[in-house]
Amino acid sequence: MRCKHWRRVPLGLVQEARQLTPAGCVDGAVQCQLSVHEGDEHYGLLAELDEYGSALWLRWREPWMNLVVLRDCSVAAPGPDGDGCCLFAGHTAQHTWEDTPEEASCIS
Repeated sequence: MRCKHWRRVPLGLVQEARQLTPAGCVDGAVQCQLSVHEGDEHYGLLAELDEYGSALWLRWREPWMNLVVLRDCSVAAPGPDGDGCCLFAGHTAQHTWEDTPEEASCIS
């Protein structure tokens, strides 16, 4: 099950993120993409950056937040057709393919 925390992205960070993304658009609010976890640090996906496996994330812990570029997690589910994890390398908690199917989408 995915973490239930959401965060509105401040206008200044939205503008900065738009300059970093190939498509030039990002959401104004994000949900933490980690599975339910302990601790108060959360990560919301803003945009895939390139075909080389990195993405732009909003990282927050009350009261601060920042933009971070993180490499994609390279772990895949077991089996020849295993789904890849939609999170970043070194994330805590479960991989996205370990969540229930309706919550494992890489698209929020």
